[in-house]
Amino acid sequence: MLIQNNLKINVGFNIKNISIINFIASFLLGILVALKLKNDKISLLFYVGFLGSFSTFSSFVHQLFVLFQKGKFLRLFFHYVEVIILSFICFYFGYWLMLIFK
Repeated sequence: MLIQNNLKINVGFNIKNISIINFIASFLLGILVALKLKNDKISLLFYVGFLGSFSTFSSFVHQLFVLFQKGKFLRLFFHYVEVIILSFICFYFGYWLMLIFK
């Protein structure tokens, strides 16, 4: 809790909450991809429409930009790597779960 509050004060926004939304969206995308929906238009609606608007990519990019402006390049790099890797892991976990429970 102290680290999160410290990070919020130092950076100016709460990195954890925005990243969690991206992880949930990646997990749900993994589930939908594993389901292999037959209708391409419905797939596009869920992948790009719902999950695209649910995830907060623009907020993620804004976070990176703020870190860049503040000269916190090491934190910017690690935050970028963290979100990309954990999002992929969440995607794969959702995909894997659907393959097991099919």
